[in-house]
Amino acid sequence: MASLPARSPDQFRVSVIIPHFNMPDALERCLISVEAQALDGAVEIIVVDNGSRQMPTDVVATHPGVILLSEPTPGPGPARNAGVAVARAPVLAFIDADCRAGDGWLKAAVEAVEAGGTCAVVGGDVRIDFVNPEHLTPVEAFEAVFAYRQSMYIEKQGFSGTGNLAMHRSVHEAVGPFAGIGIAEDRDWGRRASAAGYRPVYVPAMRIYHPARTDVASLTVKWRRHVAHDWAEHRAAGRPLWRWLLKAALMPASVIVDGGRLLSSERLSGLANKMSGLAVLAKIRLLRCTEMLRVIGATGEDAATHWHGGAA
Repeated sequence: MASLPARSPDQFRVSVIIPHFNMPDALERCLISVEAQALDGAVEIIVVDNGSRQMPTDVVATHPGVILLSEPTPGPGPARNAGVAVARAPVLAFIDADCRAGDGWLKAAVEAVEAGGTCAVVGGDVRIDFVNPEHLTPVEAFEAVFAYRQSMYIEKQGFSGTGNLAMHRSVHEAVGPFAGIGIAEDRDWGRRASAAGYRPVYVPAMRIYHPARTDVASLTVKWRRHVAHDWAEHRAAGRPLWRWLLKAALMPASVIVDGGRLLSSERLSGLANKMSGLAVLAKIRLLRCTEMLRVIGATGEDAATHWHGGAA
């Protein structure tokens, strides 16, 4: 554990917590984007390594004042908890190591939390960080529309993705820690917060950029993990099997509805991009259908089986 800089807690306006796992180059970009944020008041930045093959000591060393911790318990949730445990600011902001903070991200997050007081929880927009905006890969085209639907998560489902989340530290103290990789920790924590009266607010100006997955195979890993999360939640809630089967049966049909959403989305331009994104949409919905049927009879398997260290 790095020694903490000699500052008193009231000197920090916000603590930015960044979980990291085996992506030092991405962490470098993330730290540059966070340090470039314009904000009155001191910013505390905490990187928590989550069992990488090599601690990102060299990366962090080039960013004076950044704190580097180690959390061996697998999963970004435990890593975030370790960061919160040493954070000294009243506002906590979370961003993942493979993300890039957009201009004004931190200012929007901090001002929204401060305006909401000790009960404030906010989440922001997540866009795909295109490698070449003129020529998108099929996965980029799909994820530009469907990967991070933050406004829908926050306004309709009561949670924000933890890769772009901020809160007053009193909320974390009241709601409790983020869970491990056995469940969807962002959804779990957000719903616990909402149930306790800490309803999240969507802040569009709080924007970050996340790289798309590299291929359909990596999307497959992601959706197998999410289906495992959903199946575990379904069983824990004692819901009837027929509801799960109905949802699985509707997956192929959802391509028609969501295909129209993709074709009309302002996040995607160009007919070629739209058609390649539509093809990936069809593949993923068929995958989800078959995976939902498969897990019914699976044994000795949970969401951690499909964890590969990437972002959710």
